[in-house]
Amino acid sequence: MILLDSDVMIDLFREFPPAKEWFDSIDNSEAMALSGFVVMELIQGCKNKLQLEKLQRDLAFYETVWLDPEDCEQALDVFAKYYLSHSTGLVDVLVVMTAVSFDVPLYTFNEKHYQFISGLKTIQPYSKS
Repeated sequence: MILLDSDVMIDLFREFPPAKEWFDSIDNSEAMALSGFVVMELIQGCKNKLQLEKLQRDLAFYETVWLDPEDCEQALDVFAKYYLSHSTGLVDVLVVMTAVSFDVPLYTFNEKHYQFISGLKTIQPYSKS
């Protein structure tokens, strides 16, 4: 499973050339997935019904994955532990804990937001420069 963060999805939707080249090079046999919380972040960025409808069509290609209740408890512990010391965001913790729960790397460029989470593997899938 290739689990994508919202920043990578935004690059893909904006057709950022390095993101598009990377995406086109991926083996189609591997499932492309998004945390349900990433989907919610993307929906939150919509400004009108047309944008929302387009987003929903574009997201049909991706599997949506969710945390189970035990993983939510772990996410709560992580959030409580790091919120004050690292100013970690609620959704960031939920997305990261999804990757940890499924034991897959998170494809993201927000590595500094997540560096304190043990068990997390991240991948920067293409160059931003």
